[in-house]
Amino acid sequence: MTTTLRPTEPLQRTADGLRSRHYQVCVNSRPVGAIHLGTSPSLGESVARILDLRIEEPDRRRGRGTVAALAAEEVARGWGCRQIEAIVPEEAPTASRLATNLGYVLRNRIMAKPLSGAAPELPVGSRARPMTGDEFETWRAHESQAYAQEWIERGLPEAEAYAKSRRDHAHLQAGGVATAGNTFSVLEHEGDRVGVLWLGWRGGDAFVYDVEVDADRRGHGHGRTLMLLAEVRASAGGSSTLGLNVFAGNTPAERLYESLGYETRQRVFYKHLL
Repeated sequence: MTTTLRPTEPLQRTADGLRSRHYQVCVNSRPVGAIHLGTSPSLGESVARILDLRIEEPDRRRGRGTVAALAAEEVARGWGCRQIEAIVPEEAPTASRLATNLGYVLRNRIMAKPLSGAAPELPVGSRARPMTGDEFETWRAHESQAYAQEWIERGLPEAEAYAKSRRDHAHLQAGGVATAGNTFSVLEHEGDRVGVLWLGWRGGDAFVYDVEVDADRRGHGHGRTLMLLAEVRASAGGSSTLGLNVFAGNTPAERLYESLGYETRQRVFYKHLL
């Protein structure tokens, strides 16, 4: 039996060049599911994204999803894409196994924690203050470089990684240290600076964009304090959920977030298209 993809609409193109198309998954011309393929709005038209892949129940566990995903890779190559990614909800472990079996690598996780009850208190001796304009410019240069490097280490070409860093920071920090809907904080302990926190809002809920302990102050629990500060700021802003992104391989951060009650909501996998 032959599994193929049958387009159900013309190729869609946005003004900025992104592509999108829906397909039926067919076995010997019989529809057994659907797949939605596009290019990544955050990484650009060189990176394809499997937006949705569904196989009807009677045809599951027969390799239909595997063949459909491989066919999607061929479509993406035809689009000129060099990489493909899949965003998998945590409640879909079968999809995660499929991605792993097809050679996809975990890039990052989106985690979140419900906020309820009273906001936590910071440890004795710790206090937060707003970041000054000069501190912001110094931190932004460092954080932009580090952000680009994270993407380079996870398969994005250097030029594209730096372009993404510039694009994301220009969008999210359009007003500098005074950007509406964002707070940029410095954490001090017994009068000395120990780290920084960048908190913003996504769709009404708070999101930790960056949390970093200064290099010479690590190993003393200040990372946990910064995350408690994030909860304080998020609760004060009326958020019911606090989210964050953690890149795969950052084991200390993953352990910290899990110990604080964060749970994985999505996993993002990627694969190079040779």
